[in-house]
Amino acid sequence: MELILTPAPISHAQRRAEICEHKGIGHPDSLCDGVAEAVSQALCAAYLREYGEIRHHNVDKALLVGGQSTPSFGGGRVGQPIRLIVAGRADPLPNGGAITDLARGAAHDYLANALHCPVDVFRIESAVRNGSPNLRRVIASGVSAPVANDTSFGVGFAPYSPLEQTVLRLAEHLRSASFREAFPMAGDDFKIMGRRIDERVGVTIALAFMDREVESAVHYFSQKAEMANWLGSRLDRPCEIRINTLDDPDATDETGLYLTVTGLSAEHGDDGQVGRGNRVSGLITPCRAMSLEAAAGKNPVSHVGKIYNVLAMALASALVSRIPEIEEAQVQLLSAIGQPVNRPQLVAIEAATADGRLDRVNKGDVEGLVCAVLEYPRAVRQAGARRMPGVLMEGVLERLLSRLGARRRTIQFFRFLT
Repeated sequence: MELILTPAPISHAQRRAEICEHKGIGHPDSLCDGVAEAVSQALCAAYLREYGEIRHHNVDKALLVGGQSTPSFGGGRVGQPIRLIVAGRADPLPNGGAITDLARGAAHDYLANALHCPVDVFRIESAVRNGSPNLRRVIASGVSAPVANDTSFGVGFAPYSPLEQTVLRLAEHLRSASFREAFPMAGDDFKIMGRRIDERVGVTIALAFMDREVESAVHYFSQKAEMANWLGSRLDRPCEIRINTLDDPDATDETGLYLTVTGLSAEHGDDGQVGRGNRVSGLITPCRAMSLEAAAGKNPVSHVGKIYNVLAMALASALVSRIPEIEEAQVQLLSAIGQPVNRPQLVAIEAATADGRLDRVNKGDVEGLVCAVLEYPRAVRQAGARRMPGVLMEGVLERLLSRLGARRRTIQFFRFLT
């Protein structure tokens, strides 16, 4: 493993302009991510139950083909269902256990628990097949750490900027019970695009309205204005909030309004795909280094496309929390297929300090944090035979972050689907 520590050319806070985005749980891309991850966790549970260990799988491909609908004030109808296809590779279950049924069931249960609309608007298809023998052996029994099943990289950063915090806080409000109670017409599908120009912060929100809760165009626009005021009053910094800016301000009927039957744009207006949604940070951050790897659906034992992105976020947070001289950190981890997951080819760290220099940063402390974070794959292997996957990865990370003194908010992975 090679560790490279370099000074950041400019801190994130010094940028004059910044953009970031969050896709809500009902966004078509988030639906694909959520279903893929649910299938992965169901496979993990089945493998632990049948074999006592998590076997090789990657179910990180899903495609949502939007349906057709006719929204109407007071309630419309869905004429053609939403088609959701899950694909990937997975070790077989003993005695011919049906992976297809497992995948469909996991997808159905996820949608039923995550959304406020009937699941029967979806048609779920599974195209999960057996994996190749050379990749199936990367998670071998009897080794302390699995080997990487891909040559890839993960990226993380810390801390969250004020804009990023604002976008995440707005996302929390939009999915909160209090917001849903105040505005029952709010659907599960939303997207928040945040921007900062110098000190001026603003967001544009796309939020699907459910037609059965909207009486008229006048009612629609009045509720939209009240939503913006409700959200703005709960932020701790000034922020311009705009909602559904494509709406026709002169609309008198359903035409020209973001009106849906189910609260999902997927019923008519949009399609989706795994990997186009939120990164492990819970955000899409074009002003920071990012990996295009889709974390959802990848196995939590050997797939660096998931593991390294999560660990890079954990390491960046630990560096900022534990080393006083480091104000911001960006981390890149590079794997090599066939090599132990806890031994990356490269750990590249960019650190921002008050004076732009690193001579006061103790490199031994940095190395110690790197080694501590890279204990995660071994900890997963040790815990895998005893824990169900719903808490496996998060439980190990909780202990890791606690030991490192990193903030829990750093790891958004288990909420990147929301």
